[in-house]
Amino acid sequence: MTLVLDAGAFLRLERGDRATWRRLENAFEAGARPLTHGGVVAQVWRGGEGRQALLARALPMVGVIPLDDQLGRRAGLLLARSGTADAVDAAVVAVARPGDRILTSDPDDIDRLVEASRLDIAVIPV
Repeated sequence: MTLVLDAGAFLRLERGDRATWRRLENAFEAGARPLTHGGVVAQVWRGGEGRQALLARALPMVGVIPLDDQLGRRAGLLLARSGTADAVDAAVVAVARPGDRILTSDPDDIDRLVEASRLDIAVIPV
């Protein structure tokens, strides 16, 4: 069971949200390295200096999957099935596997994408 993070989850980490940090640290310490993809990193990363020190601390704990052709195609299919338009969110869902949990600040759109995936993926609002 893997924890998959969207941009909103990283923003919570950046703001020092204790519950989100606890989830990330617990997953990492349990040996189930959390995941995201490169598009999410692009949404949140602005250099890490000063105000992004917490984000810079969190990123090494998370595996970052490339947003390549294969992931892009899977995300595109989810967009078509769900009727949603956010390709980065769709790729977050495409990264997840059955039994995984997605930590998100946008549970409504992620729920629609998970439903379109037809996989047993838990959506955890932050």
